[in-house]
Amino acid sequence: MKQKNPINMESKMVSISLLKNTIQEYAWGSIRAIPDLLGQKNPENQPQAELWMGAHPKAPSLAYHNGQWISLQQLIAQDPENILGKKVAKQFNNRLPFLFKLLAAAQPLSIQAHPNSQQALSGFQRENAQKIPLDAANRNYRDDNHKPECICALTQFWALSRFRKIPKILRYLQQLNLKQLDDLLTDFKRQPTTQGLQQFYTSLLSLKQDQQKRVVDEALQNARHMGAEHPEFEWLLKLADHYPEDIGVLSPIFLNLICLEPGQALYLDAGELHAYLEGLGIELMANSDNVLRGGLTPKHVDVPELLRVLNFEDRDITLLSPETSVENELIYPCPTAEFVLSSITLKSNGVYQSPRQRNVEIIICTEGHLTIADRDLQKEISLPRGASAIVPASVKRYSLKGEGTCYKAGVPL
Repeated sequence: MKQKNPINMESKMVSISLLKNTIQEYAWGSIRAIPDLLGQKNPENQPQAELWMGAHPKAPSLAYHNGQWISLQQLIAQDPENILGKKVAKQFNNRLPFLFKLLAAAQPLSIQAHPNSQQALSGFQRENAQKIPLDAANRNYRDDNHKPECICALTQFWALSRFRKIPKILRYLQQLNLKQLDDLLTDFKRQPTTQGLQQFYTSLLSLKQDQQKRVVDEALQNARHMGAEHPEFEWLLKLADHYPEDIGVLSPIFLNLICLEPGQALYLDAGELHAYLEGLGIELMANSDNVLRGGLTPKHVDVPELLRVLNFEDRDITLLSPETSVENELIYPCPTAEFVLSSITLKSNGVYQSPRQRNVEIIICTEGHLTIADRDLQKEISLPRGASAIVPASVKRYSLKGEGTCYKAGVPL
């Protein structure tokens, strides 16, 4: 049988290629953060929320290859082993397993969580069987993949993540003195356990709209007297500025409130309730766009489905501790097979040499000006601030030189 669309050997990606990436203009995005980092203008002052680097079908990057810009998704489909590496291609069904982003939040994102692999697969199949279009506003599962993720701050970055310890939740609720929730709180105090938290939170999100409004009104009235003392109450008031009748404004009471300083990073697994509030960060995740929302958004909210996937274990926050790999590189260890994040910082005339064992990587320069070089082909590419490139697995050795900082997304060996 004659092969369709045979691969032209000259068309194979055998060296480093610059990328053009799609910017997602979500309402919560910053007008200036991403354009400033990319050195671009934003004449229409549209909110630019995320820059996507990767091969997700919704917005694949374009790679500069043989004098033209070609979809990275298409290039990988033509020659997965050369670009991804044999092991990665086999393990992830010839697909790039991660999605790399710049995330710029000027307003809070939705309260959300992501499904695990089995939940994603069954949800995707279920909605396909219901014939819900992939781009439909009421679609929960846009692909069949899970979405563990890592966020690393480029500026001071505020976030909510995971249910805080139950005694702290009860203390903050007592300080808010919510008479509207007396019955629910009485039950929660009698059972201050994971099961009690689940029952309380499920009942809270299941209140009728008029009941939610009364709870929020009472919370705002009481929080105004305490905002200066506790950032949790201050953020409750800020969230209410955007969503004045949404029960999600109480999230800083239930979830750990954290402010990441530049270079600090946080890992989020499936089922962990979270929301990014404000700041610019590097985000790396499995190659998925599955989001289950519970509030603080004009987008589709599906409370029953969110509650079904949530992990109600109460925990304190643990930041990722970067580890030195080779000279000038810090790795943020994440317990996932799909991705690994690292940062490379070079001082004047500094040099970074890639490890001998490596696979596919995407690199973005966030500060300064670097040059990336394929050492075997003697080919150099300039990476000014905001520029990004893909380094195929077939590139045996490469180096970075200059003065600046870049972030690198790869797949664990």
